Amino acid sequence: MLLDRRTLQGIAEGRITVVLRRWRRPSVKSGGTQLTAIGQLAIEAVEPITEDQIDAADATAAGFDTRDDALAALSGREGDLYRIRIRLTGADPREALREADAVTEADIEELMGRLDRLDSRQPWTRATLELIAAYPARRAADLAGLLERETLPFKQDVRKLKALGLTKSLDVGYRLSPRGMALLAKLPPR
Repeated sequence: MLLDRRTLQGIAEGRITVVLRRWRRPSVKSGGTQLTAIGQLAIEAVEPITEDQIDAADATAAGFDTRDDALAALSGREGDLYRIRIRLTGADPREALREADAVTEADIEELMGRLDRLDSRQPWTRATLELIAAYPARRAADLAGLLERETLPFKQDVRKLKALGLTKSLDVGYRLSPRGMALLAKLPPR
């Protein structure tokens, strides 16, 4: 579920606790979580509703001034209408993981196993980590070009490394996290 900056700010401030969406099928489910730029959200409920069921309280909880504003934002979109109840649960758990610069031998073994699984079709993880270390804050398209890869699959792969706490996204490009630097320093030479 994509959330714009205004919505994320409202969630962070505690003003927004509901998201109204039209979907062909929901992209989140009750009981799930979603990682966002402001932290981790709990998806407390995903309820199919009709426009008639949206009241002023729903509109306000979704960050709109009026019910009419909420309905206007939903008009022209296809799909069924859903009310998603959300709650900010705290920081993105990957943040603490990324900042951990003390990597134990057990951590190295676990990470190497995960990197091996990611490399199972074609090795890419080490080259990507080394490239990000050598060129921090370089555009993803430039980095992908240096590896002779398409940009979108490259970015998807970097997100996999980010999920392991090895990289950080910057406004432009990436850099290795302290955990990523510690892992790279402990990898055997090629």
